[in-house]
Formats: sequence, C-alpha cells, structure tokens
Amino acid sequence: MTTSASATNLILYGPPGTGKTFSTAAEAVRLCGEPVPQDRTKLMAVYQRLVAASRIEFVTFHQSLSYEEFVEGLRPETPGAEGKEPESEGMDTGFRLKVEDGVFKRICERARLDPGEHGSRQGLDRQRNLFKLSLIGANWQEQLSSALANGRIFWGFGAGVDWSPPEFEEFEAVKERWREDDPQKHGTSADISGTWYFRGAVDVGDYVLLSVGKNRIVGLAEVVGDYEHDPREEREHSRRVCWIWHSAEGAQRSDFYPERFSAFQPIYQLASDKVDWDALEEITLGPKPPREPNETRNYVLIIDEINRANISKVFGELITLLESDKRLQADNEIRLTLPYSKRLFGVPSNLHVIGTMNTADRSIALLDTALRRRFTFREMMPDASILEGAAEKCGIDLPRLLTTINERIEYLYDREHQIGHAYFTACGSRGDVDEVMRHKVIPLLAEYFFEDWAKIAAVLGDVEPGEASITGGFLKRTVLNPPPGLEDGDAVARFRWQVRSVDEGFDYSKLVGT
Repeated sequence: MTTSASATNLILYGPPGTGKTFSTAAEAVRLCGEPVPQDRTKLMAVYQRLVAASRIEFVTFHQSLSYEEFVEGLRPETPGAEGKEPESEGMDTGFRLKVEDGVFKRICERARLDPGEHGSRQGLDRQRNLFKLSLIGANWQEQLSSALANGRIFWGFGAGVDWSPPEFEEFEAVKERWREDDPQKHGTSADISGTWYFRGAVDVGDYVLLSVGKNRIVGLAEVVGDYEHDPREEREHSRRVCWIWHSAEGAQRSDFYPERFSAFQPIYQLASDKVDWDALEEITLGPKPPREPNETRNYVLIIDEINRANISKVFGELITLLESDKRLQADNEIRLTLPYSKRLFGVPSNLHVIGTMNTADRSIALLDTALRRRFTFREMMPDASILEGAAEKCGIDLPRLLTTINERIEYLYDREHQIGHAYFTACGSRGDVDEVMRHKVIPLLAEYFFEDWAKIAAVLGDVEPGEASITGGFLKRTVLNPPPGLEDGDAVARFRWQVRSVDEGFDYSKLVGT
C-alpha cells in the first residue's frame, strides 16, 4: 500500500439525506488503499476493520468543540491516578496539569510513526510506561556492568525480605512490612515507595532508564520478567530485562525530559506527556532515515458536520499545516510549537481529512474561508433514480415524489434545503413511506419554513384557492372562528393546520400525479 501523491483534504456537502456520511466510509476505505466493495455490508466490514486498526478516526463537530479537545489541552491529574503512583517525597500530593492529546493530534502521531505494512520502522512503544532507576554511589559503573552482564536490573533496599508473595502487590502491604522493622518509617519513604515500584508497579513490557545523578542517563531496557528474590546473591532483588541501549558516557536528560530527576526517589514513573519520545529514540536507537512513500500506510480522519464548529477556534494555528505542500517531508514543510506541550508538531502526508457538511444546517457561504481554501469540495445532491427499487416494493412513485417535493422547496426556499434520497432508500412498504413522511419529512419542512404551514402545504400539494376548510393528501386545514365581539370587517381569516392521522393515512395521488 502506498500513500497518495499528495494528501487529500475533501469536504462532501449537500442537503440532509444525500448519503454524505455513508460516502465518507467508501472514500476512507479507498484512501487507505483497500478495494472498495460495492455491497454495503462488505464495505462496512472493511471500514470497521480499519477503524479497529486505528487507521480511521471519526469525530462529529459541534458548536462547543474546542482546540483543547481536538488538538491538545490540559487536564488535572492526581498523583494516585490509575493506582500507579503512591504519595511519596519528591512527588506532588495535590494535582498536576497533564497534557491530553485530542483526536487530531493522536491520529497525526499514529500516521507519522506508522511502522509500515511489514513493521520495518519499529521504534519505542509510546504507549508503555517509562521509569527512571538511579544508579547510586561512586561505583555506578560497576553496577551498570553487572546489570548489562546479567541482563537484569537490581534493587538495593529491603535486604533479607522476599517481596514476591502476592500480598505485596498492594502498596499498603509493602509499607506495613517495612514498618515491622522500622516503625518510624512513613509511606513517603523512598525505600518503601521504591520497593513497591520495583516489585510490581513496573509491569513486564515497561521501559526502565538507568540514571546517574539528576541529568544523565546511561541505559535503557525493556522489562521482560517479574520480580525475583535470590538471598544467595549480593543484589538479591532483581528483574530480567532486555537492553535496548547503554553507554558509560551517557546522554543528557534535558535532551528528552524537561525536569531534573529526583535525587530522593531511586525509582519512579516519568510523566509520559513530558517525554520527548522522538529525542529519546534518536539517543537510544539512532536517527531514522526518511521513509519512502511505499513504506507508509494511509490514515483518514473523518469530520462529520464540519461546518457546525468554529473552525478558527478548533484548528487554531494548525489550519496552515493541512495544506499538502506544508505537510511533513513536503517541499514547504512547516512545524509549529504546540501551546501546551511545547513540542514541535507537523501534519504527516499520509493523513487524509474528509469532512461532511449539511448545507441546510448552515450556508456554505458562511464557511471559514481559511478552510475553504485548503479543501476540495464535492457536492452531493438528491438522486431520485436511486429510489426506483424501493418504489417497486412500496407501490408509490418515489422518484417522482422526491423530485416534486424538491422542486417546490427550491422554488419556495433554495436548493440547499432539499430532501435527500436516503430518507426513502430503506422503505419496503407503503407504511414505511408513511412513517418517513410523518416523522421525518413533514417535521423537517416545518423547521425549514418556520411553521409556515401554508408553504408546507404548497410543497405537499395540499393548497387550494379560497379560505374554506381543506382536506389534503397530508394536511387538513380548518377555518377558525373569530372571538366574539370582533366586527366582521376586523376579522382576519385564521386556520388550524393538522397532519392527517395514522388511521386516515396519506394520499399521494396529488403529489405524484396519479
């Protein structure tokens, strides 16, 4: 699978019910490099598979959507969130503001870091936890050599205690065992919290950085084994690891992490939102060569009702990055520093954006001009011919019905407020058509014409000359009597409009000309 020559920015626009949302599924499957089945069920199966693989994301815009939700924002997090961090010295005991990625940033990062069809560009797994483990003392080089030679990391506190029994999975059990030997110890002690981290909070698959002092790293490993205790060894507490990188010369902490390592906590989890994974990968794995187009897979972000949000508010400064020539690795590549994470950010060329816009919801003329310049617009209007199969099942000339309604709407209102064919495509009987007319079409007409029932009746063919009562195919008009006391000259003809009842049913003869 290969990326397109340039990124696709597409908006499908038209009246409601013209199949815009469904068409995005077919377009997304095509952009992902998959064959597009003609059968709807098979198409949606492919679409759902790509969604499950995180290659397609779907989001609906609304009036209150913000940049913080779409791109990135801050949310408060307490130290004990998700049961990962006990309260301990050197850690906040209140809360901190954590950067949380929005849907746009998440899919951009997935597309940028895509390993390719065969996983040829695997790097560090950014979804795993990253822990710092200090090498303490002047003999840290000896400790590093021992760790490398044995394929293990070691914990030097709590000698003589086997922490492997299952009860020590709980922090409180670790704390109480420590206090048996030293009742003065409290839960914030580094040896208590560190033992809990080393014994169980660090999961198999997590990463551990070996550090020296506050500003230097000398090793990176993936944890591949559970806690082990061997009283015969000098370093009796250990975990098996697979070494990814090591260097006695080391690297600077500030190159990938903004905060100094704590001197009081030998082991703790680093804030993942503060880790510059790109820089850490370059330190530990070396720079990656530029990707060839055939190495990457395509990703698609679908934005339903894109015109309902404040585009300037939602996209912010990133609206410029959507342009094909300003994507990553493009001729005019642009990267911007995000306001919360302070990280450089760009939009990859293998991310495509598809939007839908309901022209009846807001005029296309009101769409943000910045968005208009950066997207291709494809109009989707009602197609009455699609209803020929449904018409045979229902016994009603649905193509003529839809065409007549839309011609009258366009005359009385405009072409952007027509009725889409999708309202009728699932109809299999006359009763189904009645349900659509009663619960969808007529209420939609009432919204379009602001309860002006004379115009609604004109669309449905139920208007007759004069001021008498009318029984039409869909509506009934009853003359209202003026209140007592009004002179004949002051009385104005008023009417009560009603939709025909279910028992009365609808008469389509006038509307379809039969």
